[in-house]
Amino acid sequence: MRHWRDLSPRQRVGAIVGASVQFALAAAAWRDLAARPAALVNGPKVVWALVIGVNFIGPLAYFAGGRRTRGRLG
Repeated sequence: MRHWRDLSPRQRVGAIVGASVQFALAAAAWRDLAARPAALVNGPKVVWALVIGVNFIGPLAYFAGGRRTRGRLG
């Protein structure tokens, strides 16, 4: 197992950038999910909230397939 101190400066920057992108994607997806009416979400919102927490895959899956552009409002 590699430790932070074993990484080169370039690897450290890569890890920081990767983590920043991951957290930004998750934050954007959770914010969108919270603001979006349930009728405009494909499936239960609570399930999507959990899926979004799965690394890069969760937020990307939500943005790709979790949102509806039109729904049954009202």
